[in-house]
Amino acid sequence: MTQPISGMPARPPGDGPATSSAVGEQPLSSQQRTVLERLITRLVALTRQQSAEVWAGVKHDLGVKNEMPLLSRHFPAAEQNLTQRLDAAQQSYSNRQTLAQLTELLNLGNNRQAVSDFIRQQYGQTALSQLTPEQLKGVLTLLQNNELSIPQPQQRPATDRPLLPAEHNTLNQLVTKLAAATGESGKLIWQSMLELSGVKSGELIPAKQFTHLVTWLQARQTLSSQPAPTLHTLQSALKQPLEPQEWDWLVDYARQNWQVNPHAILTTAQVQDLLNQVFLGRAERPQNAQDIRDAQPIHRPFAALYDNIKMMSARPGVMLIALIIAFMVLYLVL
Repeated sequence: MTQPISGMPARPPGDGPATSSAVGEQPLSSQQRTVLERLITRLVALTRQQSAEVWAGVKHDLGVKNEMPLLSRHFPAAEQNLTQRLDAAQQSYSNRQTLAQLTELLNLGNNRQAVSDFIRQQYGQTALSQLTPEQLKGVLTLLQNNELSIPQPQQRPATDRPLLPAEHNTLNQLVTKLAAATGESGKLIWQSMLELSGVKSGELIPAKQFTHLVTWLQARQTLSSQPAPTLHTLQSALKQPLEPQEWDWLVDYARQNWQVNPHAILTTAQVQDLLNQVFLGRAERPQNAQDIRDAQPIHRPFAALYDNIKMMSARPGVMLIALIIAFMVLYLVL
């Protein structure tokens, strides 16, 4: 009689060797399928893939025919495959978010030149696409915290060409943000910009006003969130800082019109007026445009004489006496 091998359990005659492979050939358990479906749901939310497409991709990577179901033994590899896919999708999404925020900031002021100079000096690169995700995040953080040196915009020759579509789109985006921040109508903001630019109804804003309008819109956006704006906060809100003579003129303007000093809290209307003055002082406006500041002409040699004659013409008696005196003086001289 054959004795069973020591340490092995006795098996009925005709049974094959006991293996654990039968366990791995079972379909995915409910718990395993739930784990994989949760990973797929997160992956679909970050990509444009459909759920069925992701399942097919996993089967392909595991060498399982598309018409065959995943089995329990496939679970560890499937989970690892989906986790790797999810990590890559999250990294890609984060990179897109960083680039989107960075691109938005690059369109403001002279930020594009500042970033270009910085990455050339720090990384020896000239394009953002050549930077690593961590380098991109570092540049974005510096820009958001105003830690980059922003060079003064290069003065380009004035041009009377109309705004390019890209320039108009940039202004429109800034107007939309300002309207959302202040509750003001976007149409009214555009109307103010047309008046500041000195263009008539139906005319297009010249491109030479683009930089000044961007500065004006950005400053209004920044100051709209300031609870107690002053001349100093207004100055810091300008991407292109005030020159010393501009600052002195603005201080005098505020003192003469409202008797306020640089530390006094300004009203919304006063802030708006001061920003208009900065724009008008920097922009080259058409000679026939009406100046919002109503500044008097610099050279009026006969202004006083004209005003005196106008005043006397309103009082005939005074006018007659003045004429008699004038004739007497001429008679004595001749």
